[in-house]
Amino acid sequence: MTEDTFDRDVVRAFKSFMDRVVSAADDRGRPGLSPLGEVVTAHLGRDASTLPVVSESLADHRLVDADIALTTLTDSDPANLLGVSGGQQRFHSTLSELVASPFQGFGPGPVDYSARATGATSTRQVVSFGLRLIRFHDQPIAVLQRAANPQFGRYSAELEIMAVSPQMVTDFLEHLRKLMIEHSVLRGQVLSFVQTEYGAGAGITFLERPVVPPAAIVLPEGILGTIADHVIGIGEQRLALLAAGQHLKRGVLLYGPPGTGKTLTVRHLLSETPGITAVLLTGASIVHIAAAAEIARTFAPSIVVLEDIDLVAMQRNATPQPLLFEVLDALDGLDGDADVAFVITTNRVEVLERALAERPGRVDLAVEVPLPELAERERLFRRYASGLPFSPAALDAAALRSEGVTGSFAKELIRRAVLRAALRAETVDDDDLQIALDDLLSAGEDLTRRLLGTSSGDTPRWQPHDAPFDADVSPNPVQ
Repeated sequence: MTEDTFDRDVVRAFKSFMDRVVSAADDRGRPGLSPLGEVVTAHLGRDASTLPVVSESLADHRLVDADIALTTLTDSDPANLLGVSGGQQRFHSTLSELVASPFQGFGPGPVDYSARATGATSTRQVVSFGLRLIRFHDQPIAVLQRAANPQFGRYSAELEIMAVSPQMVTDFLEHLRKLMIEHSVLRGQVLSFVQTEYGAGAGITFLERPVVPPAAIVLPEGILGTIADHVIGIGEQRLALLAAGQHLKRGVLLYGPPGTGKTLTVRHLLSETPGITAVLLTGASIVHIAAAAEIARTFAPSIVVLEDIDLVAMQRNATPQPLLFEVLDALDGLDGDADVAFVITTNRVEVLERALAERPGRVDLAVEVPLPELAERERLFRRYASGLPFSPAALDAAALRSEGVTGSFAKELIRRAVLRAALRAETVDDDDLQIALDDLLSAGEDLTRRLLGTSSGDTPRWQPHDAPFDADVSPNPVQ
């Protein structure tokens, strides 16, 4: 066989192959459409390969809301929800490519679902990759719904909409956004952000709303009421305030040493605001402040809690980190009539002072949550000793000796006393309390005391004969 003969045979073989491809395409219908494209074309009444696609990116935590909203718009016929066949390549393809790639094998297939949280104890099966054939205002629309796919570099969910009329797409998206807010699973929930395993983006986690009654908070007189009036009371009086031209947006700073009750106070505020949307950001998760502010704005009335903000506000060369300014900008970015309360806690208020001074007006109430004085320590000791056979005199003496301690210290003291008695298989008594207190106040427990938040020094030890038992003093917690 000569070289020319070989070349002619190759050309003939290639032409024969192309004839078979064209013939197969003609058998399916339009040569520029995939099997999936044929279905979409039949629904829209127009060649899908010639129509533009409008994309709408969504934070992945809003995919559940989109799924619910789209379900309300989809006819009950299950044929109006399709999956897409074609292997992994489909995840990398746009809707335009899925309908106009006749040789990729994209066709109708099983719908991909994923379980998504809708609350602290509830989930929903959500379409993570599927095509919805919808009629909106009696006009056909095709919507490709896909979840975020971080392993493939896609960190947001996406809707791709195809319709004959561009105005119809605009109207459809406007209506869909309203439905997503109306039916959102985020409204009224306690939420937090969690980092994804791929190091970028974040997901939402739902938390149980805490139950912390006022009696559980041991603070100096008037402090809890001041905080609650600002965070909760302003929201309760929103109509009167707005009618008087006053703003609702507010920022509250709780500062003081570790263990003094700042976090417990926040938990109390959340327990007293059922139905209010709350977003909790702690430490590293504060980087998601912009997303938290967006949720707060969308689902107001709401509370945004930024705990231990000093962890991200440490100064570098006397200049606060940009993240702190991002937090303050988030406060400033909300309209004055937005019923949103920002509650910020810090153990090191001096780290924040310069930034707050440079951005005035973001925080309109700063409250110190101090170390408990004697009266508060007595209440703490009685609270943690509730139901145990300690005498009031022993508890008061322990509180007197424990200047500079926090509730964490009081709680650990009672636990150690009970453990000491349990190891002897006996009932705990005042001697156990005294010995446990001696141990915690000893030089060898210096690090433990610091971890528990105490700066207590040496004070005289109480003896049982120093004060008689007072039967009129109840060991139950002070209400």
